[in-house]
Amino acid sequence: MKQDQTIIILDFGSQYTQLIARRIRENRVFCEIVPYNQPIRTFRGKNLKGLVLSGGPSSVFDPGAPFCGKEIFELGVPVLGICYGLQLIGKLFDGEVERSQKREYGKAIINIDRHEDLFLGVKDKTVVWMSHGDHLSKLPVGFEVLAHTENIAYAGIRNREKRVFGLQFHPEVVHTEEGKNILHNFLFRICQCEGSWTTESFIDGTIGRLKEQVKDGKVVLGLSGGVDSSVCAVLLNKAIGKQLHCIFVDNGLLRKNEALEVVRAFKDFDLNLIPVDASERFLIGLKGVIDPEEKRKIIGRVFIQVFEEEAEKIKDVEFLAQGTLYPDVIESTSFKGPSATIKSHHNVGGLPQEMNLKLIEPLRELFKDEVRELGRKLNLPEVIIGRHPFPGPGLAVRILGEITPERLSVLREADDIYISELKSADLYHQIWQAFCVLLPVQSVGVMGDERTYENVIALRAVTSVDGMTADWARIPSEVLGRISNLIINSVKGVNRVVYDISSKPPATIEWE
Repeated sequence: MKQDQTIIILDFGSQYTQLIARRIRENRVFCEIVPYNQPIRTFRGKNLKGLVLSGGPSSVFDPGAPFCGKEIFELGVPVLGICYGLQLIGKLFDGEVERSQKREYGKAIINIDRHEDLFLGVKDKTVVWMSHGDHLSKLPVGFEVLAHTENIAYAGIRNREKRVFGLQFHPEVVHTEEGKNILHNFLFRICQCEGSWTTESFIDGTIGRLKEQVKDGKVVLGLSGGVDSSVCAVLLNKAIGKQLHCIFVDNGLLRKNEALEVVRAFKDFDLNLIPVDASERFLIGLKGVIDPEEKRKIIGRVFIQVFEEEAEKIKDVEFLAQGTLYPDVIESTSFKGPSATIKSHHNVGGLPQEMNLKLIEPLRELFKDEVRELGRKLNLPEVIIGRHPFPGPGLAVRILGEITPERLSVLREADDIYISELKSADLYHQIWQAFCVLLPVQSVGVMGDERTYENVIALRAVTSVDGMTADWARIPSEVLGRISNLIINSVKGVNRVVYDISSKPPATIEWE
């Protein structure tokens, strides 16, 4: 099977590493993020077209600063270093790097010295985004200047013979006005990529790999009715048909009427669907637990236990499939590089060390918007494709503090009102994700002539493309007011509603 043309990003810990990947994929070029110290032998079996060295928080002068081996420049493919990546190129090729008098962070004007290679078709002067504490002060032998700023002599460099390039700024962020053109030049003019990585090619390639991997085996999949598991189910069904057994686990942490709706939604699909009510088991395991990481691990453990028990009933099941996505992988672990761990996701953080089933994750290299596009190509209904993301641990990570049936009931009712009103106001599909959070505090209120001391509900709504970054949604005040009044008047035990106006970063989308 022909392999997709691939760009590999070596991760040195930049907050923007995943954004580089998004920008490359927008050009229909497959890319993969790997640790900066990934063994070079792992690159050789791929259809490698180029390498990108990401930025990072370290200084090349720091003890233990992340360095890659110089042999990556002998792979015969172009290399682009961004920010820390440029400084690293300078050090590895015997140039000189200096600490800046002060960290340069924000917009700067870049002057193009050579309208060639990376800067072909770029304006003479253009705005870029800087974020660095060191800078290259002396060019390595064989390198030349492509661009400079008022403060930085070497804002863009190249070694034409070795096809090594460096940028002191970040072309992947929206603040760099011609960043897309610069990356396009790297991908297509320098790396000679074809831009052939499409949804159709992903479907064909994945179906072929799944058939080869599963052969005559049986697979179980947790079908929640959300976008990820639904797309995963239909893709697997196309590959292996009735060898797939979809298990819907009601963990007691679902939204109002969700268990009923999921079973109803997939009734007409030609899938083996097995509903399992394990809600009591999950709630017993979570009793008294407050720590969010511990919640996730408990849910993961019980989830797998239920699956293994159901798999034994089916007999001879070998594989467990999950709808894990790339952001889940990136945010849950630093195995991709030195980026800091943010939180564990249910799909990847809760798995026990020993599991009787082999794991299949056909979507783990995709972002959410890519999965939605994939679902449309697989003819899934828009009611599923357009659903807001819902975390694997469900309402457990939207109840801050202990999980109890009473607190679950309060959150379910409030969340149902919130989502219903967003749909009525024709706002639901303009928002990437919206939900309620039950806070572990109570506040004083007045209802009628009586003083109350009851729960606080936080409303969260964000706009985003893939969940890697997000901004809070500007919901009209009159809509927020109506939602607040309905929740306070209809949900017993709530006397205050607040709206979260945090963006990601620095906050995450979910509260836990």
